[in-house]
Amino acid sequence: GRSSDYITPSFGFGCLYKCSYCYMRRKTPDGLSIAVNTDEILHAIDSHTQLINFTGECIKPNQTHSEYITYDISCNEDFALHRKHHEWEKIFDFFKNHPHAMGTLATKCVPVDFLNYDPKGKIRIRFSLMPQKISSILEPNTAKIIDRIKAINAFIEAGYDVHVNFSPVVVYKGWKEDYTELFNMLDNYVEPLYKKNVKAEVIFLTHNELLHNHNVEKGIKGEDLLWQPKYQEVKTSQYGGKNLRYKVPLKRIAISSFKKMYQQHLSNFGEIRYIF
Repeated sequence: GRSSDYITPSFGFGCLYKCSYCYMRRKTPDGLSIAVNTDEILHAIDSHTQLINFTGECIKPNQTHSEYITYDISCNEDFALHRKHHEWEKIFDFFKNHPHAMGTLATKCVPVDFLNYDPKGKIRIRFSLMPQKISSILEPNTAKIIDRIKAINAFIEAGYDVHVNFSPVVVYKGWKEDYTELFNMLDNYVEPLYKKNVKAEVIFLTHNELLHNHNVEKGIKGEDLLWQPKYQEVKTSQYGGKNLRYKVPLKRIAISSFKKMYQQHLSNFGEIRYIF
């Protein structure tokens, strides 16, 4: 109900990036597993779509899409980064040709191979964004933020639905100034004709003690930004894990600030689909 209506069975599990905040690294600190039953997964998605259409379980329109039932194909990996390991054209073909289903994925890379494929608007790419100076620390070896922003026009022109994913938003001294700069970059580089269709999702940082300990043990940079117990509290996630998030009063202020900055600098863009 946030990024998508539903999450598909995983085409891949793990990630070849080494982002210090990533929840997948709590489960698989290293390596990547690739599913070998692509056809079965696609059949399961099709069967699910027929079932929920029959039962009326998924009500449209909603904030994920006005018409199509959206399926996240990249919840447990960066599908675009791992594209050479996947039958990605077959997967994209499934969604392009399906009367009711649409695929969506978030990424921190610029998958130029995808530009030779026209999904007819049935694949959504959500480019993950944060200030570059923080990205360089927390998500090393990912695509430069400016390159992700510049890619937005090209992917829209190639036939993709493109949104931006501000995740995770890390609160630190000077974060508002850095996000103002990021917003101005977006405004400067995205073509005016496309701006209204580029919507946003915003997720403030959730950290985890086990991941914190792993990062410290391995000497991974960024824990001074991520691990701030003075400003964080324990939260049990939807999946039962104990994580740390910003304390509710602080987070409430930060969310309000983010919304105001977004409206001030990106008023010509699509709305914030959700923020938490």
